[in-house]
Amino acid sequence: MADMPKAEIRAALTGPVASVTTPFNRDGTLDFDGLRNFIDFVIAGGTKTILLTAGDSLYTLLTDDEIAEVTKATVEHTAGRAMVTAAGGGMATPAAVAFAGYCRDGGADILMLMPPDWARSGTVETFVTHYRAAAAVMPIMIVTNVFATWPVGEAMQVLEILRDTEPNLLAIKDDLCDAFARKMSLLVHGKWAVLSGGQKQNHLSNLPYGCDSYLSTFITFKPEITHKYWQAILANDIAAAVEVIEKYDLPFFDYTGALRGGFDAGVHGTLELFGVAQRWRRNPYYSLSDAEMERLADFHRGLGLL
Repeated sequence: MADMPKAEIRAALTGPVASVTTPFNRDGTLDFDGLRNFIDFVIAGGTKTILLTAGDSLYTLLTDDEIAEVTKATVEHTAGRAMVTAAGGGMATPAAVAFAGYCRDGGADILMLMPPDWARSGTVETFVTHYRAAAAVMPIMIVTNVFATWPVGEAMQVLEILRDTEPNLLAIKDDLCDAFARKMSLLVHGKWAVLSGGQKQNHLSNLPYGCDSYLSTFITFKPEITHKYWQAILANDIAAAVEVIEKYDLPFFDYTGALRGGFDAGVHGTLELFGVAQRWRRNPYYSLSDAEMERLADFHRGLGLL
C-alpha cells in the first residue's frame, strides 16, 4: 500500500477521532464481528481516523499475537474508508521496530508508540533513539503518558529534539492535560497534529494552545453529540461547546467513572445498549451485570440519549 501523504495524515487527525474499544465475547474470546460493526458505526458517524490505543483497545488483556490480529482486522475492515493508527504498547526498541514493519506492511498509516519506562529507566537520549528507529520504518505518533513521571523539562527536551530532527514523527496524543498539555502544544503545534486524549473538557482547555483534535467517546455510540460540540468549536461558539460538556460529557464521565469496574466497563456497557458491540471484557476485568446495565440504560434515558 502506498504511503498516505503527510498532509492527509494531518487532516485525518483534525476533529473528533474514534478510539477502538476492543470488544469481547462473553467467554473472553475476541469479538471480531463486534469490532467490524464498531468500525462501520464510527465511520458512518464521521470519524476520519480509526485509532488503536494500548489503553482503550485493552492491550493489557491481549497477547502480542492478538494485538497483531486486532491491528490486521482493523486495517482490513476499514479498507481505506478512514486512516488507521496502529499502537504499540511497552515494546523495547527492537520489538517496536519490528512491529512498525508489520504495521506498515499490513497497511496501517501511522503508529502510536508507548515505550516502556519502568522505574524511570529511560533517558532523553534513549527515548529519542527509540522514536527515531521506529520512524525510519513508518510515520510515528507519540503519547504523552510515557512522561508521567518525568521532569517536565526533560520531556520537553525529547519533544523538541524530535520536532526539529525527525520528519516522520507527525503527531502527539496527550493524556497528561493541564499545564503539561499547554506547554507541549505550544512547543510542537504547527509541526505535529495534537490530539487530546478523551473528554471534550480537556480538548477545550487546550484548544487555544494548538489542540487539533480529541478522542471522542460519544462518536462511538451517539455521534450527534460529538457533532454538536465540534460544530460549536468550528463556529468559535465557546458557550455552546461548554453547554454540550455540561449537559452530556460531565454527567457521562461522572456516572461511568463511579461504576464497579470503572469507566471502561461503562463504555462497554454503553456500546451494548446502543447496539454497537457487546459489554463483555476479559477477566480479570469486570463486566457490568444485567441490573447495572438497566441502571445505565436509565441514565442514558435521563440524558435523552436512549
